[in-house]
Amino acid sequence: MLVWAVASQKGGVGKTTTVATLAGWLQQEHLRVLVIDTDPHASLTSYLGFDEGEMEYNLFDLYAAPELNREMFLRCTAHTALPGLDIIPAAMSLATIDRQLSGRQGVGRILTRALTLIEDCYDVVLIDCPPVLGALMVNALVASTIILVPTQTEFLALKGLHGMVRTFDIMQQADSTAHFNYIIVPTMFDKRTNASLRSLEFLKNNYQEHIWPEHIPIDTRFRESSARALPLSIMDKGSRGSQAYLSLLRYLIDKELTLHKDKVSPALAAVMIDDEVLLTKKRGHEDKDKAKHQSHEVVAQSVKSMVSTKGEA
Repeated sequence: MLVWAVASQKGGVGKTTTVATLAGWLQQEHLRVLVIDTDPHASLTSYLGFDEGEMEYNLFDLYAAPELNREMFLRCTAHTALPGLDIIPAAMSLATIDRQLSGRQGVGRILTRALTLIEDCYDVVLIDCPPVLGALMVNALVASTIILVPTQTEFLALKGLHGMVRTFDIMQQADSTAHFNYIIVPTMFDKRTNASLRSLEFLKNNYQEHIWPEHIPIDTRFRESSARALPLSIMDKGSRGSQAYLSLLRYLIDKELTLHKDKVSPALAAVMIDDEVLLTKKRGHEDKDKAKHQSHEVVAQSVKSMVSTKGEA
């Protein structure tokens, strides 16, 4: 089972859109997909048609459980209207999770341990992260096989990217056994503006080893899809935004076959082999049959206490 976290320390860069659209493509390939909304704002939960206030169980219940077990995990999981696509919804109470877990050892590995309980249930898990470094983000990053960092192609967003890369460095210092495979995904690219062109050039020049070589374009259809509570990859898979995420999905599967081949399910690997599905879909022609130093030390110490396994039962 693969786990992809989508994280950025800047809001409005396309994290939720990335999770929803990739999940939509995976669902159409008849794969088993779980999305986890770890943001107290519950944007992904709303995107997929749920009202977080009406959910009996949510992610907070999983973190607050005195004992992790498969039954509890499945209780916190809800089926979406799309067969094969499940969600663990968020709730406003997640905003208190750092305080709730304060003082406990290994709190940064709760999600990792929980996901081992359901490895046979899903091909891919996608995690939508909050834009704040805390227990929720640390759990998502530690549990991931790949981390996607959506970065809007405008210069203000580059600061958020710098913050995320610095976070990876801090976490690496805190736990030398951890390794974070991150991929920068340029989003909201507008080829008509010099700002987008210059930003994309900057990203490619300065993050060559970690950047996805393509980009997600500006597409007004994304707003329509969120209003309809339906991923764009399902609502309009021929749109340029959908097709860009299809290309990203293929890139991610190919990367995982190199990094974590043992975690790639046969069904997911088959997606790469099926050229008719991934290589010959043309835009607009849908195939109806296929559906700074001191502060670093303070943060590093906090992160280290989260991921430390000492004192665990």
